[in-house]
Amino acid sequence: MIEADASLMLDHHGEALPELTKASSTIRMDRLLKVPQPKWDRAIPGSPMWTRLAFRLLRLVARGQFRSLTSEGLEGLDMERGAMCCAWHVNGLMDPLAIMLTHPSHFVIGGRHDLVTRPILRFWTTRLAVQPVVRKAELLRGGFDEDEAAHLNGRTLLNLSRGISHGHGSALFPEGTAHNEAYLLRLRTGPMRTVLAAAAIAHVEGRPLPHLVPVGLHFRVRHHFRTDAHVEYGTPIPVELDNLPEDLLAAVKRNDWSEPPAEAVLALRDALTPRLRRLTPDVVDHDEHRALHVMAHVKARRQGTPLATWGEEVAAARHEREALRTGDDRPLEEIAPEPLQSPALEAAKSVSRRLESNGLDGRDLDAEGRGVRRGHPLSAAIAFVKVLAFLPLLPVFIVSMGLQSTLGLVKGNSSDEGIDARTTYQFVFALFASMVVWPIVAAGSGAALVWGAGLTFGLHPVLAALLLFVLLHPLFALSGLGFASAWDGWVVLRGGLRRARLRRREGAALQQELEALHAVLDR
Repeated sequence: MIEADASLMLDHHGEALPELTKASSTIRMDRLLKVPQPKWDRAIPGSPMWTRLAFRLLRLVARGQFRSLTSEGLEGLDMERGAMCCAWHVNGLMDPLAIMLTHPSHFVIGGRHDLVTRPILRFWTTRLAVQPVVRKAELLRGGFDEDEAAHLNGRTLLNLSRGISHGHGSALFPEGTAHNEAYLLRLRTGPMRTVLAAAAIAHVEGRPLPHLVPVGLHFRVRHHFRTDAHVEYGTPIPVELDNLPEDLLAAVKRNDWSEPPAEAVLALRDALTPRLRRLTPDVVDHDEHRALHVMAHVKARRQGTPLATWGEEVAAARHEREALRTGDDRPLEEIAPEPLQSPALEAAKSVSRRLESNGLDGRDLDAEGRGVRRGHPLSAAIAFVKVLAFLPLLPVFIVSMGLQSTLGLVKGNSSDEGIDARTTYQFVFALFASMVVWPIVAAGSGAALVWGAGLTFGLHPVLAALLLFVLLHPLFALSGLGFASAWDGWVVLRGGLRRARLRRREGAALQQELEALHAVLDR
């Protein structure tokens, strides 16, 4: 086991390398070399049984994690072709999860090397045939021997390429690290190299060439439980036969990894960068991003067409950004965009800051966009019923979900991996820890009800205990979904209290700021 040097280092662009976490700086080469290889010639690259079970559980937990998870753009993809999906990386494991749960194909998965060595994750990632990737940060900081890294990455990229060439999907995040910025970081070349190799394999074996798919990942507040998520599949970038040299074709025939030509790799990267930028906020900071959303809400209300979904809000905010950035020809090597300049945007910033400081956003404006809305009695009543309906399930939730929920909250808030890892830990503990906790609790509760309380349903005690063991698992899942519903109810009630407090304390100031915004928009 090798401990990587944590000192500050720069890459060849002169930018600071991502700071390694404790998990990512701990190298277990013996385990990495034993990772099972995917079976790319079948519908499910990993273990079919475990993959199906994992995705059923993932969808169940995702129903609790996200208030909404929507997607658009899949109709523009050719499902006969393999797809290398590329997105920005701002929300830990939630990023690949959102893509895999909305894309219809089973994925060949590549990820940071520690995903296949961590104690809880390792059981599942190896059964899903996740392939480990060594990032430039681990290599340059000394965590890997260069030859070891080249061997491991070459094997991983070849496996991903073969899977994509057989029509599977895959998702890589070319920024190379999760981050907190409101714009796209400089792209690394791993996904481009992989899809070029996949195209070479597909051509040699007579299958359709894969394509590179830019994906927009939009989370309303990424680190919040029950946030909204929207996945946007952009127009695919085709891979042309002209980009495939003879030595690459010869290498894939031998089942070897060969680096695609640099000019082809960079051409794909340069084609991806502007398309992927468009699918991100691409503004100087999150303050500017929130202001665009507020401006979109106000304009929609002025037109009598309020934004009903998170996807509509994302599209409307992008429209405002692009209207303010006409003729954007920012060079590809420029990372951070210039601040947007607009009197309307400056007015919207004042509104968004006041809303943000009170835990509110553009959805909380009234129908005219001139103040905060008042809560509807029916909505409050429904929210209250959701909270009350959960109370009978509260003891079940405490027994079945209390431990893992507490561990996920504590670990997420104390992790050295940043704010983007919070929901990752909540999700991982809710998913994986439940697989350990639920059978134990179900067995203990069933035994107590049968031999302690005499509840046998007229069956032999052992059969009654087995029946309860089976029936308690859906009840545990119901308690988790009931908690999510109660949380939604609480959020509605809390929002009403926050709006009432804002009206009482800062209502006049907010109205002045909104009137200033309307005055600018009227010009």
